Amino acid sequence: MILIDGSFGEGGGQIIRTSLALSLVTGKAFRVERVRARRDPPGLKRQHLTAVNAAAAVGRAKVEGAGVGSQYFSFEPKDVVAGDYDFSIGTAGSTTLVLQTILPPLVIARGASLVTLEGGTHNVHAPPFDFLAKTFLPLVRRTGPKVEIDLIRYGFYPPGGGKLTVLIEPTGERKRLDITRRGEISRKLARALCVKLPPSVGERALSVVRERLGWDGEELRVETTANAVSPGFVLTLEMESGGLTELFTGVGERGVRAEDVAERAVAEVENYLASGAPVGEHLADQLLIPMALAGGGSYVTGEPSLHTTTNVEIIKKFLDVEITTERLSERQWKIEVSA
Repeated sequence: MILIDGSFGEGGGQIIRTSLALSLVTGKAFRVERVRARRDPPGLKRQHLTAVNAAAAVGRAKVEGAGVGSQYFSFEPKDVVAGDYDFSIGTAGSTTLVLQTILPPLVIARGASLVTLEGGTHNVHAPPFDFLAKTFLPLVRRTGPKVEIDLIRYGFYPPGGGKLTVLIEPTGERKRLDITRRGEISRKLARALCVKLPPSVGERALSVVRERLGWDGEELRVETTANAVSPGFVLTLEMESGGLTELFTGVGERGVRAEDVAERAVAEVENYLASGAPVGEHLADQLLIPMALAGGGSYVTGEPSLHTTTNVEIIKKFLDVEITTERLSERQWKIEVSA
């Protein structure tokens, strides 16, 4: 049984999700101690427990010690079974993070799966639905499997109530993925989504995008909808170049001005543009497992985050892969995965 130190590196929920995913992929049992030790409070939250339970259902696993607040648990998988699954977090916890846990084993399972997830779809500290749909999953599809995601209803903090479905069809193909050059940016779009909120909220956020990035005209769009249990605001900044769409997001919070939400998202875009690298910080973290399962790959990104370096070490505990990091310049690093 593999022993995982939950306080290692970034010391958060990513260690749990990667361990669960790769335990199902490899059939290797693990025990994690000091769960989320670097978070306040430590231990499993509702969304992490949903990820554990979802992984257990997909892999017919034996789980001991897992509950809300648990700071240790063990996980012993059996066989990954494709099929129809329905998981509800019960809070505004991130549905996309739960999906990250069960997607790797299901893309190599024997048969198609349809997964329905309920909870938060746009969270402050998690990849939003839009990032998966436009950035991450198109790259996963390039490694072989077919994955389609649909948003049924938006879900925001505090009630959640969002819903999405994911169709996963393994193909048996394994295609190496290399993303080493950005190329010229061919399309830009700033989308301010106001959910049960007046359009003026989005217009205020887009004014920051216009002033800071110089985007204008058809590059700025305000959209409104009432398709949610509670109000919410999302600003997405998309840039397409060389077959890759990078997406940066600001999610509204109570008591935080729309302009401040936009300032944070714009700052991420400015850092991305200044680096000249094709892969942004968050995508860099998430490409590691798909590349490892595809037999290899490489990408150029900015300075690796603590999330990325932590993920590298957890992956190597389960998979016999080599992951190297090479500094190319002051702002660019190359990360390569070799099976």
